[in-house]
Formats: sequence, C-alpha cells, structure tokens
Amino acid sequence: MDSLSIVTVDKLFRENVDALDLVWITGQDGGRRSLTSEALHITSLAPIGHLNLVHPNRVQVLGGAEMDYLRKLSEDALEEALHHLFSEELAAVVVAEGEEPPKVLLETASRTDTPLFISSHPSPAVVSHLGHYLMQNLAETTVVHGVFMEVNGVGVLIQGEAAVGKSELALELVTRGHRLIADDAVELRHVAPDTLEGNCPPMLRDFLEVRGLGILNIRSLFGETAVKFKKNLKLIVQLVKPGSGGEPLNRLDMEASNTNILGLDVLTVRIPVAAGRNLAVLVEVAVRNHILKSRGIDPTAELVARQHAFMQEES
Repeated sequence: MDSLSIVTVDKLFRENVDALDLVWITGQDGGRRSLTSEALHITSLAPIGHLNLVHPNRVQVLGGAEMDYLRKLSEDALEEALHHLFSEELAAVVVAEGEEPPKVLLETASRTDTPLFISSHPSPAVVSHLGHYLMQNLAETTVVHGVFMEVNGVGVLIQGEAAVGKSELALELVTRGHRLIADDAVELRHVAPDTLEGNCPPMLRDFLEVRGLGILNIRSLFGETAVKFKKNLKLIVQLVKPGSGGEPLNRLDMEASNTNILGLDVLTVRIPVAAGRNLAVLVEVAVRNHILKSRGIDPTAELVARQHAFMQEES
C-alpha cells in the first residue's frame, strides 16, 4: 500500500533547528502548513531553493545575494516582488547567512502567517541540508511483506507464501554473519530516481518471528553487528513451494525477472523450496551472482556463447 508523505513546517523546524541554528522570528500560526510528496513531482514548484520569483519554491531561502537584490528594488518593485513571493503555495522563508530581514519582509510574513526563520549558516548549506531532509521525508513510500536482509553488503528482500520458511532462512543467514533489517513489514522509500531504500518500522525493529521459537530479539541474541537500520534494495528472492502453481521456473534464467515497486524494476530470483536444499547457501550464491552480473560477468551468457562456438566448430 502506497502512502502520501507529509512534513509540516513545525516538524521541519523542530528536526532541523539545531543542525541549522534556526530561529523562528514570526508567522508561528503558519506552522501547520505542510509539504507533501506530490510536490516532488511538480516541476514548476520545487520543494526548496534560493529566491525564485518566476516559480516560487515551497521553502524560499534568502542568502546575502538575494537580500542584496531585494534591497536594490524600489519600494513599489519590492512590494510587488513580495506579493508574488508570498503566494498560496509558500510554506516558509529562511533568511540565511545571519542577514537582517528587512521590515517589509517581516510585516508581510506576519500578515500572511508565513513562518519566517533565520539561520547563521551559508545559504547553499541550508538549501543542501533541507533539500536532503525533504527528499528523505517526502519520498514515495510503500510497505511490502517479507524479510529484508543485508547479505554480503547487498540489500535482499526475501518473499514467499506464509510458512514457506522466510524467517527460518533469515535466522540462518544471521548466524552466518549477515544482518537483519526488517521482518514481516518492510518500508520501502523512493529516495532517488533509481534507488529504493528499505527500513523497518520502529515498532518492529530488531525483532524476528520464527515459528516454534516465537519472537526473537536479534540484537540481544547476536549483538549490534547482527542488525542494520536501513539498506538500499537491490535483489528480491522469491521462495517458491513445489507445485505452488504460477509460471514454470526458468532453469537457466535466460530472461531477467523483475518486480516493479514504486515505478522501479528490482531484479527477482525465484528459488524452489525442497527438503535438503540449503537455502542460505543458495541466497548467498544468488547475491554473489548478482554482484558479478552488475560488473558485466554473466555466466548464462558465457555458457550460451560457448555452446554456439562449439556447435559452429562441429558443423
């Protein structure tokens, strides 16, 4: 289920006040104004940026250069510029570099209940910090079922039907030195054009449910190195029960299988579950094989090329 992410101006201030040395000057009644993940997809309305009177940003940052520009405007031109700046879409204004906000700016922010902050940090640093913060907090999110692990440094989502053995496999992987990120509910965030970041809801962090053993605290059992807070998703492993139906397994993996999540295709490997199969080893090898393929080494393509060369020699 996908969800709409929202960040209020109050939250933005609270979570960045120390990092950016923010002081809330006026417009406290506008703290409930919000920025949503939809804003990230509106090309004419950036979440944050330096002064832009053509396409105002949701959060406008005014540094020394921007303040010098405003001071040079005539009274009428300044009033017109501020009228356009303080549009319905404006969420907050940040005056950076320790600049003194002009009286007319303070009056306009107060009259329109627009939060106005000041910061002693350079304006590029303010834009960079708040831009990263908003991208992280406004990213498209979805929650998927499965167990999310870091295996050989790669983020792997293990999925399959109920009672197929996902948690038992995760537990064995932990004992082999790999790390648990999330069990049952995995939060995925579209944090970059080609990146899905997976993490665990705070309520479930460190816990793994194994049938017959109940709820296990992996951090307490195996130590700090057995768990990880988040990881980028690179590979999905689907555990498939024999005779469970669906498409037949491709033994040579001639065609890459992908799962689309939040608009991104994630490479998917299907592993049949059967008595006597060491699934932990198979997952480790699947990860190693994925790493090789990402470096341009494809064993299947090598085998096909060798077969073609052999048949040409025979003919």
